[in-house]
Amino acid sequence: MNFLEVLHTAVFALRGNWLRSALTSLGVIIGIAAVIVMVSVGQGTQQEIDKLVSGLGSNRLDIGGAGGFGGGGARVAAGSRYTLDEADAGAIREEIPEVQYVAAMLRGGTQVVYAESNWSTQWQGVQPDFFAINGWEIKDGNGFDTRDYNGGKSVILGESVRRELFADEDAVGQTVRIGRVPFTVVGVLKSKGQGGFGQDQDDIVLVPLETARRRLMGAANVPPGAVQQIALGVTRAEDVDYVQGEVEALLRQRHRIQPGDEDDFSVRNIAEVVATRTQTTRLMSLLLGAVATISLIVGGIGIMNIMLVSVTERIREIGLRMAVGAGPSDIRRQFLAEAMLISLIGGVIGIALGVVGALLVGRLGSLPVALNGQVIALAAGFSIATGLFFGYYPARKASQLDPIEALRQQ
Repeated sequence: MNFLEVLHTAVFALRGNWLRSALTSLGVIIGIAAVIVMVSVGQGTQQEIDKLVSGLGSNRLDIGGAGGFGGGGARVAAGSRYTLDEADAGAIREEIPEVQYVAAMLRGGTQVVYAESNWSTQWQGVQPDFFAINGWEIKDGNGFDTRDYNGGKSVILGESVRRELFADEDAVGQTVRIGRVPFTVVGVLKSKGQGGFGQDQDDIVLVPLETARRRLMGAANVPPGAVQQIALGVTRAEDVDYVQGEVEALLRQRHRIQPGDEDDFSVRNIAEVVATRTQTTRLMSLLLGAVATISLIVGGIGIMNIMLVSVTERIREIGLRMAVGAGPSDIRRQFLAEAMLISLIGGVIGIALGVVGALLVGRLGSLPVALNGQVIALAAGFSIATGLFFGYYPARKASQLDPIEALRQQ
């Protein structure tokens, strides 16, 4: 029997029990759809981590004060002390040569008002190195100059804030109120979009650090020179761990912390944060892959079961084929073709449902999804492998039947 004859015979046999064939392929359909959706979610999550790495940088350290870190940055908790100051940032810059950038910061939430428009956002008081550490670029206007850093009332807007306040109007040169204080817009940041933790990175306004301390902290009673966070950019990524140890030792010395006493600051290594999240994502991907694999195994067992039943039901037919000249290889190819045809039909339907399901998860759900041709090719490969693996034993059993004994079956 040639390939076309084998295929025609397999199609004819499956049409004779089309409902049973359809139900048998259901397991493969579910398994393949699960593979596509789950692998797409895993790859989408990995891409989000890559975005997080590119946005935060693997050679960055963040130092928080007594309040620690929270909400995507450093915040001083109610009633806690300001334990960091600009002098700490200056000491790190001068005494640790492996540090390339240093920027001390203050931050808070506020309403930004322009004419009849207002927007609730977060402001950050920054130093010059802040832009290099965080990868911010100016899209319109200019950055802060020396006069601004000495207490000038200038502000740089994130793209989301600019859009909410000015729509299509040019923002540079306009005056906005942050809280009750008027500021002149000197620049607009280039958009970054959504961050690795799901936050809108463009929903931000930047002001010089000294201006933030004098004009925006209000009744917070900030000590002279105090800051909430210090961000560091290390020249080489491989030096991050060493620099972290040097920073901790330097700050303990400057803050006169005795051996055995608890630090009044915390150092966060962005590379460790990213590594932890990558490990979590890898475990999640393995879990999703295991679930999809189980679905395919269940579908494959269903195919094997039905094919064994089919062999039992068609023993006399097998005997007649052997009696008229069909060899064991012909019988084996026939039943193997039927199993693979069930699997392939289920695979095609499963791929279609998987693609639709992945698109729906990406559009309606909160999980990131990355659908590509490799995922679909992987699913197709799984479909072929399932039919081949689970169909071989029934086909082999059918080919080993004795034709005389088979013909005696009623």
